[in-house]
Amino acid sequence: MSTTPSVNRRRPEPVQQIKQRRDVALNALVQGVPYIQFLGVEFDRRGDELTAILRFDDKLIGNPILPALHGGAIGAFLEITAIIELSWSLLWKDMETGVLDLSTLEAGNLPRLPKTIDFTVDYLRSGLPRDAYARARVARSGRRYASVNVEAWQDNRTRLFAQANGHFLMPEKAE
Repeated sequence: MSTTPSVNRRRPEPVQQIKQRRDVALNALVQGVPYIQFLGVEFDRRGDELTAILRFDDKLIGNPILPALHGGAIGAFLEITAIIELSWSLLWKDMETGVLDLSTLEAGNLPRLPKTIDFTVDYLRSGLPRDAYARARVARSGRRYASVNVEAWQDNRTRLFAQANGHFLMPEKAE
């Protein structure tokens, strides 16, 4: 006679609930920054990976003779990507364990965003008048400080047109 110990495991959540929780959290982060809407930046989420998309608009052109994207729009796009990625990585654990209260996020009660200490952009080539994409990677994230790298491309992921490194002051955790 074999005895198997009873396992008191919690049933896994349906995949749709997990996806919905992630989408609500990301949407709340993005909607919480009005400048993101002004630039027309969107985020494509695949699991825990975010890709920022800067949809082309004539208002983003800095030099109409070339034409080329404005350096300020590119810099802002990269900084937005870094801040959202860093905030997303901070929310991830609470979101996945179900600790994060989505109703407070939906009501606009967002966690405080990291503050930029410094942000250095390398303009590698002109940004063409078309959609641009960016991904950020959190190099270090501690209680008080974080370092993030961002890469931006347009048609070919291996041909970057800009990259950036930023350092951020992390928000204090509410106890």
